[in-house]
Amino acid sequence: MTIIKQLFKYVLAIACIVPLSIKAQTLTNFNSKGQQVTRFSKLGDAIDAHDGEIAYFNGTYYLYGTSYGCGFEWGHKDAPFCGFEVYSSKDMVNWTDWGQLFDASTPVWQTRCNGNTYGCFRPHVIYNKKTKRYVLWINVYDNRVGYRVFTAESPIGPFIEQTEPKLAVNNDAAMAGLNNGDHDTFVDDDGKAYLAYTDWHAKGAIAIEQLSDDYLTGTGKVIQAVTQSRTEAPSLFKRKGIYYLIYSDPNCGYCGGTGASYRTAKSPLGPWSDGIKISDNSCGGQPSFVSSIKLKTGDVFLFGSDLWNNAAKNESLANYYWAPLKFNEDGSIKPIECENTVAIPSAAKTAKPSTLNYAPGCDIKSTTTRTNTFKAAKTGLLTTLHISAFKSAYPDAELQITFSAAGDDKPLKTFKVKSEKLSWSPKNLILYPEIKVTAGKTYTISVSSTTAKGCYGLEYDSATKDSAEPTFLYKVDIASR
Repeated sequence: MTIIKQLFKYVLAIACIVPLSIKAQTLTNFNSKGQQVTRFSKLGDAIDAHDGEIAYFNGTYYLYGTSYGCGFEWGHKDAPFCGFEVYSSKDMVNWTDWGQLFDASTPVWQTRCNGNTYGCFRPHVIYNKKTKRYVLWINVYDNRVGYRVFTAESPIGPFIEQTEPKLAVNNDAAMAGLNNGDHDTFVDDDGKAYLAYTDWHAKGAIAIEQLSDDYLTGTGKVIQAVTQSRTEAPSLFKRKGIYYLIYSDPNCGYCGGTGASYRTAKSPLGPWSDGIKISDNSCGGQPSFVSSIKLKTGDVFLFGSDLWNNAAKNESLANYYWAPLKFNEDGSIKPIECENTVAIPSAAKTAKPSTLNYAPGCDIKSTTTRTNTFKAAKTGLLTTLHISAFKSAYPDAELQITFSAAGDDKPLKTFKVKSEKLSWSPKNLILYPEIKVTAGKTYTISVSSTTAKGCYGLEYDSATKDSAEPTFLYKVDIASR
């Protein structure tokens, strides 16, 4: 992956800064019933990047976020740290997974960020035109300042850690603990950068501090208590000479429905206006970011909300709400409408929305088996099965996948997949049945387990999810004889 990233940075260097034409792309947040849907990478894996942001560099969208797939659970002392993931896309529909921003498996990072700590979250990346480096800030809880900073030559990394930053707020606090929390990075038109961050010693007030010219540390120029308390997850941006700060109101980690409010100012360092609420539940999630996308046709301000999975400690199954903010003529932000589908700008050929929207369901255990049927399109050898599967809450038995001819009790092929082979995030599991099938004949795929703990899950077609036998996401490949 490192070699691929090194090659990618040279491709990026010659990429057009502004796309030649902009098209409208339809983005699906919810299905027709208003239910969440899963976003997948080109590999067929569910996107596993949370509490981060979408940044827009050189005509490409980059999604940064915290991964939970390896089993990180907030507050679970034995849970490993899964690192930070990055994806890229031209249309926000087709996503390429570039892997981790840096190697999080090392003892150093496991000690800093695993379940014995408060964890590490909120990757935000900005570009410094002077140093020609991409700068990553993350939120940590193992040091005094609450953050660590990295740089890279490419937006996908690899990112290299720099000297620990210093900030004006809580610089005399205890060495580790709840000092400073959720943050956002922002670059102004003049090239100056700012960090908006949550002050936990002020019970969740938000501060904004100007960063150094290299964006690697604070300058001490700061405004504190932009909000009074009980807020977090700030997003700082500028539109038509007005600075905006959107934030979670109130603060509520992993809550599935938290308010969003905003304030305005004529300078990042204030003074700031009183807060105005634009959503009571952030479309079923918590505010995460506002991405400023500068296009020939005008600027787009993309609002993102993390649709947390019912306050689960592991958020592998969490989804997202993404939609452009809408403004009144006086610059005020219109209330968020929570649309099922939205139009977003695309620098590439527009992609067709999926006709089937999938959502995860974890119900396979000793009491539940799921079975789907398919009719062989041709006679030949069924070479591969692709099935989207995951686990939750530590199953104590294997997942079993069985092929058989319809009406025949004798299996043609059975696979047993150990729990440790599966992620907490839905992944494209590939199996190789190598069984003969006949054109027009019906076959069954049964998924079961004897586990008494936890569960295994599949991605179910939302249209059938509530039925007795929902359709799950799979694909078979048949080679002609």
